[in-house]
Amino acid sequence: MKFMKLGSKPDAFQSGGADVRSVVSDLATDVIVHIGEVKFYLHKFPLLSKSSKLQKLVLKATEKGTDDIHIDDLPGGAKGFEICAKFCYGMVVTLSPHNVVAARCAAEFLGMTEDMDKGNLIFKIEVFINSSILRSWKDSIIVLQSTKALLPWSEELKVVGRCIDAIASKTSVDPANVSWSYSYNKKGVACTEIIEPAGKTSVAPKDWWVEDLCELDVDLYKRVMVAIKSKGRMSPDLIGEALKAYAVRWLPDSYDALVADDYMRRNQCLVETIIWLLPSDKSSGCSCRFLLKLLKVAILVGSGDHVKEELMRRISFQLHKASVKDLLLPAASPSEGMHDVHLVHNLVQRFVARTALSHNGDFVEKSDEKMIELNFEQESTLALGELVDGYLSEVAADPDLEFSTFVELATAVPEAARPVHDGLYYAVDAYIKEHPDINKADKKKICSLIDVKKLSTDACVHATQNDRLPLRVVVQVLFFQQLRAGSSSVPAPTDGGEHACAKPVQEQSEHCERRIPRHPNKLDKQVTSLSARGEGEDRHVELRGGRSSFKDQVVGRNSFKDQVVGRNSFKDQLGGLLLQSRSRRIFDKLWSSKGHGENGKGSETSGSSQSPPSTAKPTEVKPSPLPPLRNRRYSVS
Repeated sequence: MKFMKLGSKPDAFQSGGADVRSVVSDLATDVIVHIGEVKFYLHKFPLLSKSSKLQKLVLKATEKGTDDIHIDDLPGGAKGFEICAKFCYGMVVTLSPHNVVAARCAAEFLGMTEDMDKGNLIFKIEVFINSSILRSWKDSIIVLQSTKALLPWSEELKVVGRCIDAIASKTSVDPANVSWSYSYNKKGVACTEIIEPAGKTSVAPKDWWVEDLCELDVDLYKRVMVAIKSKGRMSPDLIGEALKAYAVRWLPDSYDALVADDYMRRNQCLVETIIWLLPSDKSSGCSCRFLLKLLKVAILVGSGDHVKEELMRRISFQLHKASVKDLLLPAASPSEGMHDVHLVHNLVQRFVARTALSHNGDFVEKSDEKMIELNFEQESTLALGELVDGYLSEVAADPDLEFSTFVELATAVPEAARPVHDGLYYAVDAYIKEHPDINKADKKKICSLIDVKKLSTDACVHATQNDRLPLRVVVQVLFFQQLRAGSSSVPAPTDGGEHACAKPVQEQSEHCERRIPRHPNKLDKQVTSLSARGEGEDRHVELRGGRSSFKDQVVGRNSFKDQVVGRNSFKDQLGGLLLQSRSRRIFDKLWSSKGHGENGKGSETSGSSQSPPSTAKPTEVKPSPLPPLRNRRYSVS
């Protein structure tokens, strides 16, 4: 820290209490200067020789026949006036970064210019500021902080502007020439120069100035950062790091402190200032986590819509880099639930619209740069799908989450973002578990979001044991398991045919499979338990048409073959493979259990739906049509 001593006479000021100052002298004092509540007993001659303002005030007091002079609006107050008075007496005065602004403003008010006396106080202070203060990094910050209490004088005297320019220029200094003696004082050596002496090899980091600026008030910090950005020498990433450090320094961590009435306005101003200072490059500079934290704070402190809009626009560029915890934004009102799912839905829509990907898988571009760009977009889309599924699993526990809101967010993700539906399956299961009163139509709709063909093996096992799922979904899972089991028994063609295993999908499913509990039961045991479940549900089925057979009531014109695999035969669908006889017996047992009514007068199923004799050869067995699900006249949950 720099100091400057003025005068040579010893300090003869003494204090006569908290509000009295006087000069020890053989001559009696002849003027009393009132600065606020403090009285200064002084002599007229030393004051009149250096201050034009005091000349006028003493003249007026003499005309009124009094020795009292009252100054209520002196910048710097009693401390500033005492420095000026001591300088008039020629006493030793020590100027430092802490008092130089008060002395400068007081000297300006009192008119202590060169016209009154050569080498007057204003000239001395200006020399000290320009030659020492503005050349020191730490002193410039201290002086800038002290200017706020002396506005508008410090602004009119350009002390604020000069300090800001000096600080902004020093942030662009090569880190190799910067001392570690400020925020990064690892050596514990006090140093006031920004340039290190030769011979030292330590190099400061690029962000050496970030922590020091965090001590500034928000309005001064804003002006300094604007000056730094205007020079164009600072990278957006470093600007973002500085804003993050300032937010961590001043934004409270607790919710109560954030929304307290005494600090609500300050926090709101702070957030809006940081957002206004964000780098112009919306795709870099600040991490998605930091932007989402700002958005959360902006919601809590009640910032304007334009602030939230700016943050959402920036977040939409890098939403795929966020985490589920970052997206748990509080709802604007308690009636909307715990989390603002609508806002997250808006962010997802913006991200999808911005990427505008084509998921056909045909890359016609031959440029290597274009291929890298497309691969990056694919990775970001996959990350988005995993993020949304994880978020849905978290917010599904909210009992106030509306069904339509859940479905809208689940469908906002493009199909290419979900090569594996395990995450979506768990989200749907969590929602059904938390909302047991959901009606059958909504349950069917929400389960239709899941593509059973994109479930991993363990997810299928979990689904077949899940009593919360509709029976129709469980049957589809079982049937697909049989198809996959049959397909896996045939070696994949070497030419990449339609039976080749989709390895990328399996790799994508590894993360989801870790969340699925392993179960030792075989698939046939699961189907047996499912069959017993179906028998219990059929007790509530109302038979229509008297003693009509189960075939007449359930089986429509379309067969189970048409419903599941289309009009192509099983042979065409499976490449010549037939269902195993054991699997056919399981399905026959499942559907035959549907033919019993409440009074035990169930109709008999047709002979074509029964399993063939065990002596029949597997190659001669043909799959029999089973009742299509869409023509059943009763509903299953």
